[in-house]
Amino acid sequence: MSNQENMYTDAFPIGKIFPFVVVVVVLMLSVSSAIEWYADEVSLPRYCENPEEALRYLKANLQDERPAGDGARRPYLIAAKLIFLVPRDGGESLDDYLDRVELEIRSRCG
Repeated sequence: MSNQENMYTDAFPIGKIFPFVVVVVVLMLSVSSAIEWYADEVSLPRYCENPEEALRYLKANLQDERPAGDGARRPYLIAAKLIFLVPRDGGESLDDYLDRVELEIRSRCG
């Protein structure tokens, strides 16, 4: 092996970096899977008790600038979590989105 070839292999030790990259990718995938499991098994079923109320608060969150006014904000914050659990598609009307959220909640509660 010439000096020039040796210089290139020493400059980028892929054998030392590859295991680290694999560990990082596995961690990222496992975190993503854990988040999806938590959303499906823990977060969405919380709305089963009263889905109509959650949808009413969600609709207010999406339509009004200050949906809670001077009142309690907690129910609006809880409903706002639905926006992250069931994201709205681009160009989807509010009514279609609320129908889709309701179907999602009811499918988890069934």
